[in-house]
Amino acid sequence: MRGFTRAAALAALVIAVTSAPTLADDPRDPGMRSRAAREADAAEIRRLNREQAAYVARRDARYAQDWDDWAAAEADRRDYADYSARAYNEDMQAYEDDRSRYARARQDYEAERAAWERDVRACRQGYYSRCGG
Repeated sequence: MRGFTRAAALAALVIAVTSAPTLADDPRDPGMRSRAAREADAAEIRRLNREQAAYVARRDARYAQDWDDWAAAEADRRDYADYSARAYNEDMQAYEDDRSRYARARQDYEAERAAWERDVRACRQGYYSRCGG
């Protein structure tokens, strides 16, 4: 029961604080009856507005710098991706060139071996001019 009482008191306090009328810009506020008080209040409001404007300008400058940094990093990532793709394509081209050279070399080897085997058979059959000598 004690916990409920504490919770009820806290809820009542929150309701009382949040529903209380504020005196800001209240024409019936006794503290704002004199011209000097109103001018001081207006000066304070201007000062607060200038502070807030300066804060927003600094914040926006940081945001702009962050976006510039992000854009530069993104450009670097694109450059690296382009470089990587270019390097990959060059490597693949070199690989395909090597495969083509190997295939031609293999064909040449097979043709030369076949000619050599024909010469060996002919030599063994008595065609001595075909014996490599």
